[in-house]
Amino acid sequence: MSTATAAFIRPARFSPEEWDARIRLAAAYRIFDHLGWTELIYNHISLRVPGEDSHYLINPFGLYYSEVCASNLVKVDLDGKIVGHSDWPINPAGITFHGAIHATLHDAHCVMHLHTTATQAVCCLKEGLAFTNFYAAQLYGKVAYHDFEGITVHKDEGERILRSAEGRQVLLLRNHGPVTIGRTLPEALLLMWTVNRACEVQLAMQGMGEAMPIARAVLEKCVADALQFNPAYGMGEDSFAALQRLIDRKDPGYRA
Repeated sequence: MSTATAAFIRPARFSPEEWDARIRLAAAYRIFDHLGWTELIYNHISLRVPGEDSHYLINPFGLYYSEVCASNLVKVDLDGKIVGHSDWPINPAGITFHGAIHATLHDAHCVMHLHTTATQAVCCLKEGLAFTNFYAAQLYGKVAYHDFEGITVHKDEGERILRSAEGRQVLLLRNHGPVTIGRTLPEALLLMWTVNRACEVQLAMQGMGEAMPIARAVLEKCVADALQFNPAYGMGEDSFAALQRLIDRKDPGYRA
């Protein structure tokens, strides 16, 4: 660790395990900001607190992603109630399905949602994501859909969103935006990066002519051969570490 990052000291009110999770989640918010994945103060990344299955961390409502840091992340329970002290409220739209997913899926340690132009555009297409490019091929069999019901502030929709996911790690909220569900934060981030790239390429192809189809057997082979999603290859840990190093060079203040 560099001298700059080593200067940040863990507050006594947080366990070492929770503090580490807070640093990684704060880094993820800064990574989203670096990649241009922000939507003013909206959208969410949530991460389960290690050793506390009934609690997860989420962004304080009112802060831009570049302002999120380890200490101001908000801990909430599965009902969306703030645990401990927070100087900031939370956005009900983030609790609706993040809480339902964390509460129900044992392996759902990280949940991400965003509204990039490319992903939202594909979510608005009747046919959704087309498995006709390199990135989309790696998501074959991993994608589910949920029909648009309006702004996600009603608790009962969280249950329907969960049913719509059908255990898949990528959920495209129609007319809205994508959700990725990871066994780890790096896995959720790598899934979201792949979804975004797949959507960007799909949009770039629009109007250029008919896409070249990919045979189902080849799609299945792509999924099997995608090493970055293989637990033996870290499920995105190396990519996340590289991005975190970039953020540390840019502004290590997220560690505070």
